[in-house]
Amino acid sequence: MSTGDNKTVEQDIDTTYAADNEATTDEAGVEVSEEATVSSELEQARVQAEENYQRLLRVQADFDNFRRRARAEKEDFAKYASLKLIEQLLPIVDNFDRALSSSKETKDFDALVKGLDMTYRGIDQLLTAEGLKPIEAVGQPFNPEFHQAVMQVESEEHEEGIVVEELQKGYILKDKVIRPAMVKVSV
Repeated sequence: MSTGDNKTVEQDIDTTYAADNEATTDEAGVEVSEEATVSSELEQARVQAEENYQRLLRVQADFDNFRRRARAEKEDFAKYASLKLIEQLLPIVDNFDRALSSSKETKDFDALVKGLDMTYRGIDQLLTAEGLKPIEAVGQPFNPEFHQAVMQVESEEHEEGIVVEELQKGYILKDKVIRPAMVKVSV
């Protein structure tokens, strides 16, 4: 290589190096603006995160308040669930009380029986209106879902497994057995 060629190569290297320095400086300038943008975005993200955190705290507090209110309402409902039924029973209790008082004063047992019968019919009407039905047992095939067999008796009148006698009435409230009928079953 000649000296002139060396100078040309050195000039090319200097020019390239100077161009690289300018590009680095340009990139550094760009990086500085990118850092500012990233810093700005980071600050926005922090502000958004703080807003979201505060919103979360408010939602949690609202939910806790809702849960407390719901629990209090549930307790009140359970506490006064029988209120409607009690209100409907009070006139019947009043009639029962009047029948007892009247029979004590007059010693008229026919009036007592009549008063008790009226009271029973009032209770029966109320319970029927609330969805209570007696379980039909006598003459029916034994069904353990509706009947509780306490005795087995031999019967020539009935086939095996038929309810012969009802010892205690059973009841269904709407569609649920609340007390099975206590029965004697034929064998």
